[in-house]
Amino acid sequence: METAELLTLSEIKEAGERLSASGMVVRTPLLKEVQAMFPDVGNLHLYLKLENMQTTGSFKIRGVVNQFEKLSATCDLSNKKLLTMSAGNYGKAFAYYLSRKGLVGKCVMPITAPDNRVALIKQTPTSELQPTVDQLVSQGHHYCHSFDDRDLMAGHGTCALEVLEDGVQPDVVVVCCGGGGLVSGIAAGFHLASTKPVRVYAVEPEGSNTMWESMQAGHAVQKSTVRSVAAGLSPPYAGKLCYAHCKRFVEEVILVSDQEIIQSMQVLFARGIKAEPSGCAAMAAILNKRVPDVEGKVVVVVITGGNVSVEEVYQLLPK
Repeated sequence: METAELLTLSEIKEAGERLSASGMVVRTPLLKEVQAMFPDVGNLHLYLKLENMQTTGSFKIRGVVNQFEKLSATCDLSNKKLLTMSAGNYGKAFAYYLSRKGLVGKCVMPITAPDNRVALIKQTPTSELQPTVDQLVSQGHHYCHSFDDRDLMAGHGTCALEVLEDGVQPDVVVVCCGGGGLVSGIAAGFHLASTKPVRVYAVEPEGSNTMWESMQAGHAVQKSTVRSVAAGLSPPYAGKLCYAHCKRFVEEVILVSDQEIIQSMQVLFARGIKAEPSGCAAMAAILNKRVPDVEGKVVVVVITGGNVSVEEVYQLLPK
């Protein structure tokens, strides 16, 4: 992929203007210098960007709003049969936007998705996901990709601009990674807007390491089986556009175990931060000393989602 096809800073800034005008996206808190609250992180300056407090409970609404606002500028969405495929948080943001705008659409969701995401969304066996989507597209539905979409990634990149606008110039940024849309947007945002070099790390579950394998293979890969407690980080393939951005802007993909993700969830919960497993992966990498060269550095960790039910908390954190 040529450099010209990668996100530009103007695209991310324009996305920020759309998000602000929409009234659907909030500026999430940035907890500053909180390393003393987490003694296991070591000697670093820790900042937490709390996207678990975002509208619909995750960062996804940033991308959804920019995706649809850009689309609405070229066509009448009320005449479109909108369709997506999602394990949960994108589907929730997709439904929220459509509800606010009085639009209708369909979301195809795998049976592995958490129960608290599926009240209004029909589930489908994983092997039937893509055939179901392909059939609906052949029937005239407009497919909205949940991670491998340029406008979506530009919306996610606004998260990076908010951190910089808050006066924080990080040395290191740690972001969870599923298909790669969030880390692509954030990494592009920091690399294009920061006044100093920033190392951005993507974090994946060991059992759902499609971006890690893509980086090893030199192209976006698909896996026949993905499995993790972090369902939102477990798409069966990495996005091709996302891979191109990770190759250019991401320092390294780091793997963490499900046990480490749950441990991270427990640590955050003990400090009053409600985060779903998928939202804890980046913090797990910091707590388990997986991120290199952070001694004395300014480190921003993105807590990406808080859509976890009381029942799930009880199952995962029974103590």
